[in-house]
Amino acid sequence: MRLQNTGLLIHDEERATQGFTLFSPLMQDQVYLLNMKGDVVHEWTVNGNAYGYAYLLPNGNLLASALAPDAKREDREGMRYILEWDWNGRIIWQCEAPGQHHDFVRLANGNTSFLGFERLSKRAAGRVRGGLKGTEIDGEYILGDYIREVTPRGEVDWEWRSEINMEIEKFPLHDFTSREEFSHANSIFDLNGSGYLISSRRSSILFMIDRETKHVTWSRHEEHWGGQHDAQILENGNLLFFANGFKTQGVGLPYSQVIEMNWKTGEEVWTYRGDPPWTFNSPHISGCQRLASGNTLICEGLWGRIFEITPKGEIVWEYISPYEGWISRGGGNGNWIFRALRYMPNSPQIGGRLSL
Repeated sequence: MRLQNTGLLIHDEERATQGFTLFSPLMQDQVYLLNMKGDVVHEWTVNGNAYGYAYLLPNGNLLASALAPDAKREDREGMRYILEWDWNGRIIWQCEAPGQHHDFVRLANGNTSFLGFERLSKRAAGRVRGGLKGTEIDGEYILGDYIREVTPRGEVDWEWRSEINMEIEKFPLHDFTSREEFSHANSIFDLNGSGYLISSRRSSILFMIDRETKHVTWSRHEEHWGGQHDAQILENGNLLFFANGFKTQGVGLPYSQVIEMNWKTGEEVWTYRGDPPWTFNSPHISGCQRLASGNTLICEGLWGRIFEITPKGEIVWEYISPYEGWISRGGGNGNWIFRALRYMPNSPQIGGRLSL
């Protein structure tokens, strides 16, 4: 892995946004909450942590996904669970989530929505365009995505399926990606109950779906996004996402970006790159969060790096995870992080439980 120091590297007390930073090392069972000094002030254990991602609910509870006890991490269609832990680490709610992957969200009505894999029919798989020929799973089938909303009792309240609800031919895979999965959604953002914003890594496409009709109402593809992650709508109505820059052509050395875009016009109104650009590069995972101060928290996932920048791109807080673990993809140890989030001291998620 890249030679680096770990722990807290930078803390500009005057310009950094005060709060607590939540993250979970990929392929590990711990979820950590850090103070601004980089100290762990609280943690949870998520046995079988499926995707190294968790977040705090307004009641202070933790929502995360986990593998079923007999499930194998490499089995993408295997059983997972979405679980809710209280502050003291007790499981107070869970639901089955077969094939669950990447993202999930607790909705305002109390339902929980999540992404999952399901096998495409042969007819639907035959409609998938692009990708490297002959790279289907076992040379036979392709996985598609579904979105499922479940009630607090675990009952399915609504479902969207890429096989049925997408015009598959209009969303071709990147020429240099495998045909194991169609779309490979990696984030789901709730549009205030009216639908969802979805990020599709293998096509470098962002799209919105309408909850009532289940139709795709907006989409945009840009080659230079390179398998983007963590798409979200800001309070100003713009899109914010992490553009990984994976397998992009004609850009020289690969690099990543964080992009704020007016999705109605397509104008990129703000962009962060490294200086020089190739010093900021995570070809997969990763995320971003616009903070109340106007600063942006960024997770450069491949390197276990979480840092905060001003609107001008100045780094005012930086932390690199010291937690290494076995990474199954390619083998070897790594300190990867899928996503990180910061919570303000007066937020309902913290709720006076901690002080800076």
